[in-house]
Amino acid sequence: MMAESTPMPTRATKRGDERTPLDGSHDVLICGASFAGLAIARELAGSGADVMIVDRYEIGERQTSACGIPTEWMQRLGLMDCERQRFDTLVMHTPHGDARYKLPWTFSTFDYREMCQLLWADCDATFETAKVNGRAAPRNGDGEIAIETDRGVISAPLVVDALGWRRMLASGDGYQPPDAPLSRGLEVHPGGNGEDLEIWIDRRYVPAGYGWSFPARDEVRVGVGSFDPRFHVRQTTELLAEDLGRDRVRYQGNWIPHKLRRATEGGVFFAGDSAGHCLPLSAEGIRTALYFGIALGRELRGVVEGRQTREQAAAAYAEFNDSHEWKFKWMLRVQRLVPRVHPRVLGPLIRLFGSKRFIKWSFNHYLQIAPPDFVPERQEAPQPEPIPS
Repeated sequence: MMAESTPMPTRATKRGDERTPLDGSHDVLICGASFAGLAIARELAGSGADVMIVDRYEIGERQTSACGIPTEWMQRLGLMDCERQRFDTLVMHTPHGDARYKLPWTFSTFDYREMCQLLWADCDATFETAKVNGRAAPRNGDGEIAIETDRGVISAPLVVDALGWRRMLASGDGYQPPDAPLSRGLEVHPGGNGEDLEIWIDRRYVPAGYGWSFPARDEVRVGVGSFDPRFHVRQTTELLAEDLGRDRVRYQGNWIPHKLRRATEGGVFFAGDSAGHCLPLSAEGIRTALYFGIALGRELRGVVEGRQTREQAAAAYAEFNDSHEWKFKWMLRVQRLVPRVHPRVLGPLIRLFGSKRFIKWSFNHYLQIAPPDFVPERQEAPQPEPIPS
């Protein structure tokens, strides 16, 4: 099947005369307007803080993942309007057999733009499109951190890097592919539908990694992820799409961190991919971005409300981040183990692990790495009293 040409997405970022100089000081500056950045801003809503979010793209403009999350996370955050499809089973394919797992909880695919806009609707921050270039020299001695953008220098005493794996506001540690602990993924978004959430562990598609097909009501997200950043996944992504009879259209790819990193550095807080908040093995990063973003937002709120200092917030957030390190390390061990299992053993092993007891134990433990009850249940607004006739 020949790949169809697809028009490039239209960028909504400001251009020309709209790109006025950007300067000034704020209480909180969040660099990055995807899941982690928006979760932080959402936690700060109503605090009275002057919160500024900057991102190179408009909110919800640039999707970089297959957009799936445990359903309960969406429910607790009040984001169900962006749900596209829900699944209670997972189908695992290997060259020597398949298995269908009945999950102890449901998993939902969603629309990226809609989820970002729903999160943004609960914020009271301001937003500007600007490319963050890095830290700038401080302009005074009041402890504020200055950030250089392509529209000028802005500053705040509380600064968050939620810009992604490049960790733009760090001091510089050579975190570059292919030598960095990064996976790489690519997917296509053909129109269509499907009933199953599917995973392929098949060296025909990738020596170390997996392929996937995530239906999302009116499209199917088909892709391949490699744990080895040196393995180029375009050809095998197209192969998987061809094997499934899907069009190779609307490409989307990204680097995926698979190692937890320091949560603070040089007075800056890091969240999402910039802190390695993406689970090894599964490459699930949306739930963890929201989870760690909410945790950081709570700590920053304590600062702006005068309940703690920036240093105390940094210590608490770093401790929270580091308390999860052993969970990430265990998943990384499994990620490294799976490619070493002989394909003929993998099929029977996958079926063996399909017992109801093991699935319930393993998937519930997996969910508890970033549990949905970390978010208080969203209270429905009280209904108005009926008007007497």
